[in-house]
Amino acid sequence: MDKLDLDSAARGRQKRRRALVAMLLASSLATLGAGAMSLAVFTDSQATTGAWSTGTIVLGVSPSTAFSASGILPGASGSQDITVSNSGTGALRYALSTSATNADTKGLAAQLTLTINAGTCASPGAVVYATGPLGSAAFGSNAQGAQAGDRTLAAAASENLCFAWSFPLSSGNGFKNAATTATFTFDAEQTSNNP
Repeated sequence: MDKLDLDSAARGRQKRRRALVAMLLASSLATLGAGAMSLAVFTDSQATTGAWSTGTIVLGVSPSTAFSASGILPGASGSQDITVSNSGTGALRYALSTSATNADTKGLAAQLTLTINAGTCASPGAVVYATGPLGSAAFGSNAQGAQAGDRTLAAAASENLCFAWSFPLSSGNGFKNAATTATFTFDAEQTSNNP
């Protein structure tokens, strides 16, 4: 065989090999593509949300001025219904403390007595504060947690308390022209998760 024939035969084999390699490469790519398509899976996802808001306890006391008594004489007395309310969304417990300031040195706050009953003054119920000095009137405690004497109110509930004062007939001349002012402080806290 002649050298030209050999070169031509070698070129033909190279062309066939290249064609064969190209065909193998194309079929490999087609097989990989088909394989990739056959590995497709269905997917799905969903989401959910959460929302939080806090509740309230809202203590109300009415009327804002419980008493305004002037010109009283020994033997005088008076009473006033006090409405304690919770307009909040959670239950509360409350306590009362009193501070009294004498306008002079006569000590009228210690001479006047106060009694607090559950219910209205027209129909008083259980004693909440037994008759004692006006300036010492208290029940419950403003310390955190349940304390003896604390009163509870459910959400959106209210109750009446009857505050009744008295100026004893036995008070002497030393209390003429005396004056005092008392402040009744109601403190409340949540009852939920607060034993």
